[in-house]
Amino acid sequence: MIPVLVSIALYLVATGLLVAGIRRGGGRAWLAVAAGAMLMHALEHVLAWRELGGADMHFFAAISLVTLGMAALTTIVGARGRMASLGVVVFPLAALVLLANHLRGHLPPEPLDWRLQLHAWMALLAYATLAVAALLAVMLWLQERALSRREIHDWLRALPPLVELETLLFRTIATGFVLLSATLLTGALFVEDLLAQHLLHKTVLSVLSWLVFGVLLLGRWRRGWRGRAAVHWTLAAMALLVLAFFGSKFVLELVLQRV
Repeated sequence: MIPVLVSIALYLVATGLLVAGIRRGGGRAWLAVAAGAMLMHALEHVLAWRELGGADMHFFAAISLVTLGMAALTTIVGARGRMASLGVVVFPLAALVLLANHLRGHLPPEPLDWRLQLHAWMALLAYATLAVAALLAVMLWLQERALSRREIHDWLRALPPLVELETLLFRTIATGFVLLSATLLTGALFVEDLLAQHLLHKTVLSVLSWLVFGVLLLGRWRRGWRGRAAVHWTLAAMALLVLAFFGSKFVLELVLQRV
């Protein structure tokens, strides 16, 4: 319980420091606090895995690990530029999901060999990266909307220039696409029976998401897609990915109680 409470407190403090830094026009006091929050977040999972004898990859635990990855990516990218403002959304989200995971309680680990564990970890990395891309897409849309309406808000100063934000969006998508490709490849190699393991719908939706992300990257490369088109394609692909993994887990574990 102690790592959970400490992590949540540090996430919220890091968020407060970020907001204060945005208003002052800078400041990196949040970095050390965010690092401590993520360390405690990871420690909570490690201690649970030691107690259970394996990695818990069930619904809330998986989302908690994804938000941990999102927080890490936000911190790494934010430490080098003005993308730290993303933490105002990511850090409270990570704290909320960590609390939900703790309240739910840890479940016995699924019997996965090293190959399926590699596939699962690859999937979590892909989801975390592409979730950050989805948030970047929303920020891009908000920034474009405000500028087109000539509504210059204070929060706009916390964001990088439009072109820089767009470039970061596509770099993040490209990284996530590579990870998602590796996820699908390891799944094709290591998963033996899609129907018996309730993975058919998950696989179909994941492949559809991969195709949408691929078309978006191709459109960017060949036709210079940007702006609203990039936002819409990114969010559509991410919606498919969320349905593929978390939607299926939600139905199987929380609705049908097949743990």
